Amino acid sequence: MTKSNYPSVLLIYTGGTIGMIENPETGALEAFNFDRLLENVPELKRFNYHICSYQFSSPIDSSDMEPSLWAKLVKIITDNYDKFDGFVILHGTDTMAYTASALSFMLENLSKPVILTGSQLPIGMIRTDGKENMITAIEIAAAKHPDGTPIVPEVCIFFENQLLRGNRTTKINAENFNAFRSYNYPTLATAGIHIKYEYDRIRKPNPTLPLKPHYVYDTNVIVLTLFPGIQENLIRNLLQTPGLRAVVLKTYGSGNAPQKPWFIKALKEAVERGIVIVNISQCPTGMVEMERYETGLHLLDAGVISGYDSTVESILTKLMFILGHGKTTEEIRHLMNIPLAGEITKE
Repeated sequence: MTKSNYPSVLLIYTGGTIGMIENPETGALEAFNFDRLLENVPELKRFNYHICSYQFSSPIDSSDMEPSLWAKLVKIITDNYDKFDGFVILHGTDTMAYTASALSFMLENLSKPVILTGSQLPIGMIRTDGKENMITAIEIAAAKHPDGTPIVPEVCIFFENQLLRGNRTTKINAENFNAFRSYNYPTLATAGIHIKYEYDRIRKPNPTLPLKPHYVYDTNVIVLTLFPGIQENLIRNLLQTPGLRAVVLKTYGSGNAPQKPWFIKALKEAVERGIVIVNISQCPTGMVEMERYETGLHLLDAGVISGYDSTVESILTKLMFILGHGKTTEEIRHLMNIPLAGEITKE
């Protein structure tokens, strides 16, 4: 078996529902050995692929996912980058969109597929969605153009027949199989009888540039969601949080916020202290346009910058990523206004 003849994929198991089994005594879902997970998918043996696996020593519930584990995933991919054509990460669904977003920034110059997937039901259950999700994710990770280059050289999420750009994706359903949605960027591929790729939507990296992994991050970021009646003392106390470096401000509609003088003043004072405040909409679909209404113009005057059509998962992980590199406030503001990995649309 040679790599030139057989596509090679590294399957990385972090944890999550896909690798759980029901405890017959308590009814609770518990992690089980990854080797048994492979036993539950004998269809993998029919692939003409070279599939290897890596298992976290202790499976991680996705609620416990954190930046240090993102760095661990970056290290695993980097150490094996030249050995495999693609990577599939099995991950719990609750924080999958955060991990996919973070990896899209931390794997700079990525030119191979990194596909995250999981399931809503454990893979050992009769009606599980895990088998199809994993099998198709592996097929996408191994897919190549006739010239041998990968078809999907970016970080994606595959779930319920849809391939989505990772940093454009949000979990929207805790009960049904269609758990994820990409509201502001179209689907990259759809899996039916055949996998239909939308080639014009897929990123086209420069394959001559080497992978540049990043491991640093800064988590001194918070999300502030506006609501009618929000109190001045709460906002002021939040903006005075020791060590705070950035705020994701979730506003109304196309980026609108209260015009109360105390509110604008509090934001302006925070910006003057070097805190980066990024405006994204509470609406899942659409884009922030602060120039559209007077309420948005007040935010611009206060020094708030636009998050365009970013997801909260993407904007948070992008801020953590940039803040971790010791950039100046002006450099951070500049980088937040340009797409680093296809995460925002600038018209």
